[in-house]
Amino acid sequence: MDFHYTAEEEAFREEVRAFIAEHNIPEDEHEDPDALEGWHQALIAKKWIGFSWPKEAGGGGGSLIEQFILKEEMSEARAPALGSDFMGLTWVGPALINHGTEEQKQRWLPDLLNCRSIWCTGYSEPDSGSDLASLKTRAVREGDEYIVTGQKIWTTLAHKAQWIFMLVRTESADRYGGITCVLIDMKSPGIEVNPIPNLVGDHSFNQVFFNEVRVPVANRLGDEGQGWRVVMGALANERTGISESTTMVQQLDRLKDLARRATRGGRPALEDPEVRRQIARFDCRISAMRLNGMRHLTHQLKGELPGTETSVNKWLRGPLEIEMHDLALGLLGPEAVEPGDWQRTSLVFHGTVIGGGSPNIQRNIIGERILGLPKD
Repeated sequence: MDFHYTAEEEAFREEVRAFIAEHNIPEDEHEDPDALEGWHQALIAKKWIGFSWPKEAGGGGGSLIEQFILKEEMSEARAPALGSDFMGLTWVGPALINHGTEEQKQRWLPDLLNCRSIWCTGYSEPDSGSDLASLKTRAVREGDEYIVTGQKIWTTLAHKAQWIFMLVRTESADRYGGITCVLIDMKSPGIEVNPIPNLVGDHSFNQVFFNEVRVPVANRLGDEGQGWRVVMGALANERTGISESTTMVQQLDRLKDLARRATRGGRPALEDPEVRRQIARFDCRISAMRLNGMRHLTHQLKGELPGTETSVNKWLRGPLEIEMHDLALGLLGPEAVEPGDWQRTSLVFHGTVIGGGSPNIQRNIIGERILGLPKD
């Protein structure tokens, strides 16, 4: 693997840094609609939302390596997100580009690129857990419509979304081939959204009930029975691995800062050999995650389909989150029972660990598809 960048790629990095210096906003303004509006308009003018999407789809037509540089620099600067709809831009848009009709692309892609829409995803169900293929929400076709009945759970931002990118069962005989992807207007009659508050009282997850919801067949993405293929490509796009490691680098920086401020035996905790060893182990594991993400990027640059190596980083992140928070709370000592950033994130990171497939599901994927072990 060649870690050197071309002169053109380095020039693009400098362009990104100059943009950030001119337009970035403080972290405490990342939720301010007025501040974000200016940020989004600047990104839209540069076509950096959907940067690597094809130009004919309204994207920037940028290369994958340039997209990596763009996201890396934005993350380093702790800049706001590239757009207002992470889920829509991460997998709904690419799925539309790969599987959508021309009418579907023209209907939904412009709103995604111009920060005018919010999407949620309907995957998990109460009795399915991480076994996505066991979903039971049904869609029965009647003429030019599907009648959708069932329930989804852990649906992030369903209370804010205008649309849901959703899997339904149109055929019960085939576990994988009987699944279809449909795009449903969240204002449709028969949809009920109930919040699931987390341990600190915040609300991002929801239960969503579908009671004979009518969905036009024109809103089906891909052919009937192709839903598994559509969504597996989307999930692989989510698990690029690079984003996982970037987030953990930022978490480690916070942990190092805490270790400098906390004390052990009257000295900074960062001088304690055991604390230093723990942090060094975290650093090594995060570096391994980053290298694995680069391997995934290399496959993409070669035009290869996303591989199962993306599950490695998803699995590695779970234990890292737990161990890093355990160390942080230990460093805080008696202060760990008081309100604070580490205390709060220690109660809410579990959704990140489970979302997109639990650690045990990732172990099964790694064992069966990478190591060639027999199915459990």
